[in-house]
Amino acid sequence: MSKQQRPPRKKGPLKGTGGHGRKSLEGKGPTPKAEDRSWHPAGQRKAARERYEAASSKSGRRPEPPRHRKPSSAKDDSELVTGRNSVLEALKAKIPATSLILAARLEMDDRVKEILSLANKRGVPVLEVMRPELDRISGHDAVHQGVALKVPPYQYAHPVDLLETVRSRSQNPLFVALDGVTDPRNLGAIIRSAAAFGAQGVIVPQRRSVGVTASAWKTSAGAAARVPVAMASNLTATLKELKGEGMFVIGLDGDGDVPLHELELADGPLVVVVGSEGKGISRLVAETCDAIVSIPIESMTESLNAGIAASVTLYEVAKRRASR
Repeated sequence: MSKQQRPPRKKGPLKGTGGHGRKSLEGKGPTPKAEDRSWHPAGQRKAARERYEAASSKSGRRPEPPRHRKPSSAKDDSELVTGRNSVLEALKAKIPATSLILAARLEMDDRVKEILSLANKRGVPVLEVMRPELDRISGHDAVHQGVALKVPPYQYAHPVDLLETVRSRSQNPLFVALDGVTDPRNLGAIIRSAAAFGAQGVIVPQRRSVGVTASAWKTSAGAAARVPVAMASNLTATLKELKGEGMFVIGLDGDGDVPLHELELADGPLVVVVGSEGKGISRLVAETCDAIVSIPIESMTESLNAGIAASVTLYEVAKRRASR
């Protein structure tokens, strides 16, 4: 006789739940909007806006839409001086610095000790970073030797403001303007000569010209801290403006028709324009000059570089001013 097979057993409860599972069958309904969810950023903004409107209505002021501040796009134009000798020379030349950066576990030789001593005397903050980080911020091509100095961007004066400052001190204005000079060492040498021979300022164009970099600071041997540098958005227009203020403008050129030792404008308010060694001063600048001056040199020498030409001219101007 065969066994009777039992019917398959059903899963789940055999009795009813009395309606307790009805809510789960109905679902949670539509998803609320983002601004209606208190934990959502949109909901937080809505709540803040409502609080702002409520506060404004109490004070009687008309509510204004909240303003969103745009992220700052300011670029850090600071420059890094790298290498132990360069950093040491920069600190000795009193270049403005915002921080001294040292690699971690740096070997303390005599140069590093002197660098730290000068930085501490001037109150320059000292930062210690890992060597890979110093590699990154200084550039892979730079040889930093574990030391870098952060130099802020130079604050240029305005040429006319500079002239007013000089006249307020009852000084006879003497400026040097650069036209197409791109070597920072030439700029540094010109600033140094300006300080040595009584010039009160140097003018550089905004375009196609060198600015006051750390290299120019070092070459000036600290004179950049005493002689202000002004920036001209357009050199030709600036020279015309200075002429309108009563200044004379002379340009240096090997083919000039006025020898330096015969210059009669040296006693008055003067701007000496120095061009690049190869191209000299530009045509528009030359047309603006009251005189084109040449420095007599031996025929075997083609020309003088900008730094030497400016130095010789400033010496001659200072000598003629002192003799009268």
